[in-house]
Amino acid sequence: MMLTSTQVMLLIVMVALGSAITRFLPFLLFPDGRPTPAYILYLGKVLPYAVIGLLVVYCFKGVSITASPYGLPEAAAVGVILLLHLWKKNTLLSIGGGTVVYMLLIQTVFV
Repeated sequence: MMLTSTQVMLLIVMVALGSAITRFLPFLLFPDGRPTPAYILYLGKVLPYAVIGLLVVYCFKGVSITASPYGLPEAAAVGVILLLHLWKKNTLLSIGGGTVVYMLLIQTVFV
């Protein structure tokens, strides 16, 4: 489906407007002079852990332990992540190392 020039311009304007609103709205709702509401502070403390938990569940939702490769690449990657994080305490290194191990395993060993 081809878009007309008017549709393309309208799409660009809507995306720019959506981006601007999401960038500026927090500054308008919570100006510097006023204290941050307690519920916003609470969400700032609990949401990062909730998001990580959600990502972990999402990553493992398609893993089958009853069919080959029985979740072995995923388990190995999690093991590498845990070991790297316990050893170096560096989140980016842990995630990167686990990703590299997982990709190597599924593209070379468990083809």
